[in-house]
Amino acid sequence: MDPNAIKEELRLFQSTLLQDGLKELLNENKFVDCTLKVGDRSFPCHRLIMAACSPYFREIFFTEDGKEVEGTKQVVLEDVNPSILDMIIQYLYSAEIDLTDDNVQDIIAVANRFQIPSVFTVCVNYLQKKLSLGNCMAIFRMGLVLSCPRLAVAARNYIADRFELLYKEEEFLKLAAHELFAIIGGDSLNVEKEELVFEAVMAWVRHDRDKRIKVLKDAFNCIRFRLLPEKYFKDKVETDEIIKADPELQKTIQIIRDAFKGKLPEKPKQKEGEQGSDKEEGEEEESPFPGFLNDNPRHGMYARDFIMMINDTAAVAYDVNENECFLVAMSDQVPRNHVSLATQKNQLYIIGGLFVDEDNKDVPLQCYVYLLDPFTSNWLALPPMPSPRCLFNIGETGNLLFVVAGKDLQTNESLDSVMCYDVDKALNKMFSYNHKQSEWRELPAMKMPRAMFGAVIHNGKIIVAGGVNEEGLIAMCEAFDFATNKWEPFTEFPQERSSINLVSNSGSLYAVGGFAMVQMENKEVTPTEVTDVWQYEDDKKQWSGMLREMRYAAGSSCVSMRLNAARMPKL
Repeated sequence: MDPNAIKEELRLFQSTLLQDGLKELLNENKFVDCTLKVGDRSFPCHRLIMAACSPYFREIFFTEDGKEVEGTKQVVLEDVNPSILDMIIQYLYSAEIDLTDDNVQDIIAVANRFQIPSVFTVCVNYLQKKLSLGNCMAIFRMGLVLSCPRLAVAARNYIADRFELLYKEEEFLKLAAHELFAIIGGDSLNVEKEELVFEAVMAWVRHDRDKRIKVLKDAFNCIRFRLLPEKYFKDKVETDEIIKADPELQKTIQIIRDAFKGKLPEKPKQKEGEQGSDKEEGEEEESPFPGFLNDNPRHGMYARDFIMMINDTAAVAYDVNENECFLVAMSDQVPRNHVSLATQKNQLYIIGGLFVDEDNKDVPLQCYVYLLDPFTSNWLALPPMPSPRCLFNIGETGNLLFVVAGKDLQTNESLDSVMCYDVDKALNKMFSYNHKQSEWRELPAMKMPRAMFGAVIHNGKIIVAGGVNEEGLIAMCEAFDFATNKWEPFTEFPQERSSINLVSNSGSLYAVGGFAMVQMENKEVTPTEVTDVWQYEDDKKQWSGMLREMRYAAGSSCVSMRLNAARMPKL
């Protein structure tokens, strides 16, 4: 057996025995030699235990040479919630504490005041796991106030990752200057365009104009003006009324104008013997230029358009231009035959699929819903659909996701209902929308009836390809033009097949995989899954084969998504 494993087992065994013994001593009031008094409540404890867990109490109970301080059998603590203190004492003796969103802030404040690192660390762990769009600003401020770099950095990174979702929020506009600069000053900011940083700063300034104009010059050092298009700089930055009215900022604007023309300030000459003149090899040099001339790309500027392929093993992003694949997330919990949707907000939802929960005897068939968090590569479980269904399709409008028709897995009946999920309200419920009681606009029928076909909106038209009808597999494609309200012929796919994944990506149309009739070695023709990739060439009006086989496409649903290549491991 591994010696380290033996040591760890012995340590855990002894720690457990010690913890159980301490808890028993407290519960049975044995060897108690101290009372902590808060208001009219008293908490018996042991000075040795409190001193071992807290430098604050060690200083109260013992001198530097280890002698007991007289008159410390009762210690009065002011401005403390007795319930919170009770929870902390119980944790020191039992290693058990019930942290909640309501009490964690009070507990970490008391732990910080009385220098109890174990409780403080438990609270920090809890807050890190609970980071969300709704609380990240508050947790960031808390980390700064408590001088806890780990918590502050975790929250700052969370905000930087989701900056485009947060910069318009009221909480963002309330940030103090030093808090704002800590967020927008680094390379890790997840923005594709520096224009967004400039606009966020100016919105922040205008939120409290009189006070914040004074620090705008400092804020300029966090904006990388050389990453802005020169036209945007002239049209938006130079003409801003606040900037035009500040003589000091006008000097900065002139330096940036010169930088766009290739004229940078001269590097300051270092005096002989000045500290730092001899840099060790590998040590990073600080930029000799001010922050507003920094032209290092932000991390978010490495985003590209990918074809995302999701099956029950992994979610893989394929860059058609570079012919590269990246691992987005493992997806072993995603069922087969699911349906995927990439929303206009670039969020990936997985709905449904054939899944049988063998542990649930009453309701074994389930229709799960997942949302991909691209920053953590985790699938977030959302409320499942009320009834399991398959062979449906999904779409979105505004903040609503719609699941249309399909087949009920319990009754095997074809459905005409539509399920709707409100993403923004996150009400943890769905409601049924009956099309028979509402009004649907009927569009002209396709020229060829079909099922199990590929469909996508591309360049303002609905493109459908392949599928199945009464005669078998088909290759015919059609396009619906919203302007003319008519279906028109579209270049036929080179092979009859069903279940094609059509993807509109960076202005180009792609077809991935599907099922075709393939002749086997025994000369028998059977339906077989193919995993090739085709591109439609608009200028030639033809389909061109790109890849004969894309192994990650097997059993996959495909969508177009914009992802950051710098965050994903290359396959």
